[in-house]
Amino acid sequence: MPNRPTAIPRSLWLGSSLLFGLLGLCYLLAFVEAQKARQVNLPVLNAIADFTLTNQVGGVVTLAELTNRVWIADIIFTRCPGPCPRMSRQMKSLQDLLPATSNARLVTLTTDPEFDTPPVLARYALHNEADTNRWLFLTGTKQQIAGLAADSLKLGSQAVKAADRQGEFDLFIHTTIFVMVDKHARLRGIFETGGDGVDWPSVQMRIKTALAQLEHEP
Repeated sequence: MPNRPTAIPRSLWLGSSLLFGLLGLCYLLAFVEAQKARQVNLPVLNAIADFTLTNQVGGVVTLAELTNRVWIADIIFTRCPGPCPRMSRQMKSLQDLLPATSNARLVTLTTDPEFDTPPVLARYALHNEADTNRWLFLTGTKQQIAGLAADSLKLGSQAVKAADRQGEFDLFIHTTIFVMVDKHARLRGIFETGGDGVDWPSVQMRIKTALAQLEHEP
């Protein structure tokens, strides 16, 4: 007679099931903890007030056009001999990091609207290889820009007095931070881009993580 397979004791089946269940639970907990570790603390810092500005092709841009999108903003001026070229290179690097499926936008404001007209901003965008479907360059009156930049986004700038200028284009002192706004038009992140102790590759990855986190929020 052929040999019958030996029956596996019920206790062994139960023990194996329990073991696999525990292993699965440990894996799940480890996965959750890893996800938490990759998250960035992004408290609500401020609400963004409505605005009306002009982009690099002369079109009108309002807050409504950015609502339901995550966006990253900075403030520069095109004649800037200081940190602005670096900041624009860094913004370009963020543009290159955006997944094709991302609806995020990049927003660069000028603190020199009398010079930085739409045609000037369009040339600046071209020089920095900006994808203007994703990266907007905005100008307006000084009051309009201050309403968004200083009041809502906490991007400060100040004109340099003529007597204090170190060069022909030493015109403004301004913040060098990037700020992040969520889909509900709330300021959620502030990231320093330069200066002592700033490691841009690390900051870039924090921005990428924060962006993905906010894009997945309801």
